[in-house]
Amino acid sequence: MYPIGYHALMGHDSLIARARIDAGLSQGELADLAGTSRPTVSAYERGRKSPTLETASRIIAAAGHEFDVSPVIEFERVPVGRGRDVWVPTALPRLPVRRAMGTVVLPLHLNWSDGGRTYDLRDRRQRARVYEVVLREGVPHDVLSYVDGALLIDLWEELAIPRSVRAAWDPVVTNATASDSRGGRSRANSEQVA
Repeated sequence: MYPIGYHALMGHDSLIARARIDAGLSQGELADLAGTSRPTVSAYERGRKSPTLETASRIIAAAGHEFDVSPVIEFERVPVGRGRDVWVPTALPRLPVRRAMGTVVLPLHLNWSDGGRTYDLRDRRQRARVYEVVLREGVPHDVLSYVDGALLIDLWEELAIPRSVRAAWDPVVTNATASDSRGGRSRANSEQVA
């Protein structure tokens, strides 16, 4: 079984390739920056050889990236009345900036009344419209593809969604907001002490 949205196992080899490609580096350039050889980078990327976590981290860092720990997001189907359900995550997803602020065309199952419309997620109103549709109509893959948790929190009070949908999502939004504010107070207190 794979996390929702992934169709293949994501190993160190594919992460190294993704970091290298994203950085615009050749295998040889990455090898030079990481202090290893091009054949070694190639072997890691193709899965012929497995790097240790420390080695993979060093190579990925040479490409200007880092490993990140993020929560596994699971979904619960919550009934919202009249035989309808919404899918609510256990934690708010985060999107890469390019996707969170990109341009999207929602699939027909989400935007059947205005199919083919392009939304610019840099525009707050358009982003709110996308989030409203996805929170009401989306399945887990849609939530993971279009909703950024930090941007959702920012828009939360402004979203025009049914009360039942807001009630279903409110615990995860409130929990994320409370976690962020606790973390923010802790950092602020530690900075004052220092």
